[in-house]
Amino acid sequence: MHSFVRSRMSVAISLLTLITLLASVAIFQAALPSVAHAATASAPTQTLLQLNSLGTARLTAASGQTAQSASDIEVSPAADREDSPKLEINGSTPPPIAPPPAGTAPPNPAGLNVTTNNPGFRGFNGLSHFDQRNAGTGAFTNTQFSLEPPDQALCASNNFVLDSVNTALAVRSTSGKILTGPTAINQFFGLAPELNRTTVTFGDFTSDPKCYFDPATQHWFLTVLHISVNPANGAFQAPTHTLIAVSQTADPTGAWRTFAIDTTDDGSNGTPSHPNCPCLGDQPLIGANADGFFVTTNEFGLTNGFNGAQVYAISKRALVQAASNPGSAFTSSVVHIDASQALVPFGGLSFSIQPSTQPAGIPLGLENNGTEYFLSSLDFTGTVDNRIATWALTNTRSLDQSTPNVNLTFTVIKSQLYGQPVPVTQKNGPTPFATSQGAPIGFLNSNDDRMNQTVFAAGVLWSGVNTIVQKPGEAARTGIAFFGVLPFFADGQLHAILVKSGYVAVDGENVLFPSIGVNVIGEGVMSFTLSGPDFFPSAAYMPISLFHTGDVHIASAGANPEDGFTCVAPDRLCRWGDYSAAVASPDGRSIWLATEFVPNTPRTVLANWGTFISNVDV
Repeated sequence: MHSFVRSRMSVAISLLTLITLLASVAIFQAALPSVAHAATASAPTQTLLQLNSLGTARLTAASGQTAQSASDIEVSPAADREDSPKLEINGSTPPPIAPPPAGTAPPNPAGLNVTTNNPGFRGFNGLSHFDQRNAGTGAFTNTQFSLEPPDQALCASNNFVLDSVNTALAVRSTSGKILTGPTAINQFFGLAPELNRTTVTFGDFTSDPKCYFDPATQHWFLTVLHISVNPANGAFQAPTHTLIAVSQTADPTGAWRTFAIDTTDDGSNGTPSHPNCPCLGDQPLIGANADGFFVTTNEFGLTNGFNGAQVYAISKRALVQAASNPGSAFTSSVVHIDASQALVPFGGLSFSIQPSTQPAGIPLGLENNGTEYFLSSLDFTGTVDNRIATWALTNTRSLDQSTPNVNLTFTVIKSQLYGQPVPVTQKNGPTPFATSQGAPIGFLNSNDDRMNQTVFAAGVLWSGVNTIVQKPGEAARTGIAFFGVLPFFADGQLHAILVKSGYVAVDGENVLFPSIGVNVIGEGVMSFTLSGPDFFPSAAYMPISLFHTGDVHIASAGANPEDGFTCVAPDRLCRWGDYSAAVASPDGRSIWLATEFVPNTPRTVLANWGTFISNVDV
């Protein structure tokens, strides 16, 4: 489209978005006395930690293929577990906003059209299990485990694309050419190799990569979960961390500086003493505003127990300054907030509180001396629910001080119905590994209905969840429920309005693990996997904004069924996801997407998953 026409259209869309949002706020404020919303719970417990500087890092070149067989030590003894972050707590009084009645039928949305007509689209294969298993050079050659699921991370500037999976990362040009990597994540962070196959010595466990390119500072951020292990048998042990890497410049192929947040929470190293600990911070989720870099985790005991959601806030300026001067001394505080109890009046421990990122453009969240917004879901029982929570961390500008003074509040609002998703079917096809184990084709594990990646764009928080969907008289399927939430403060209190909501569903098929990328004027695209009786696991997407949604577009059709080692467990649930990724390009002209699918590329003995990276004009 001609740039002048695009500019005029962008201004028109921006004005229409602004008018719509202002009208929503005006209507809501006029009705405030009669609108039910959650009052702020008692203040969550805060602890001030020190962020540890570990050293410097750099991506390495890829290594060649290594020999492997099903008889090798291919799977970590600890494995990549995905415990349910749900703990129902029944209070003595009714919740301020009640969930749906028991026995409520699942949502039954209309099915969307599926198309392969993809104007303004281009794409290429991302990292695969073959790449992940063979990553590593020097002492890291042939030290990677076989891993499922990939846990797709993606971030992009106007010149580079970084994609990461469990447990490798690579930097590409925007045309898809690999510039450096695939690099083993343990090698990148200077940890011990996952497994020395010569001495049978186990090294550090890492998982759940996330990445973010910050348009304001032109620096890259990467996080992973880290757990120490017993080198003799690979069993988890203390300490545990969220590791953070920040690039020295706008070029991610260059040097990075690495840091660690202690998540052990057993009273050691200045951490609070929580029940069930030593603990791990599962699935670190990341966000950023003008002032801070934010991480949230689900805290589990190393052996058992769930402690709820934890929030960590760090000065973004301090991280960038330290990364830009890798030889400099470094001291920075981390505010650790135990947010686990906030939602107990609504039925359970808080879980998967998703921080938001923002696209390039006009910065948002400047109110209250800096505000970071979050979203979370409230299905504590693994059934159905129709409530979501909006969170706000205020006074984030104080993160630059030696003793920050931030405040976490939340409000719960009604949403459309969503609920625990079901195992996902896939098209029949060859499954050589499952066949060799005497197992039939497996189901994709859709996990649960926790909130996925959140973006704050044009004043609206966008996110989505996996959900059960079901037509009367038919088998249940997995679909997606999405939310567009307008957060604001009135009379010093946080409020939120659901200004856009809906479903993604395909008749007879399944869609799962959504991520939504939105540009500064509110035009977005949602990424997800499409799978079912007529589709091998495929990369798909759907355009989305306040004013429209589109068809389901197949970005890259799957070539075969998922045929990994997790598919042959007694429940036949193939680990899939656990999440996808989507982000607007800094120039705002397109959305980058990444999701899991099954490509027609070389596989390993134990797995055949891959990832697909798309770029869609908006």
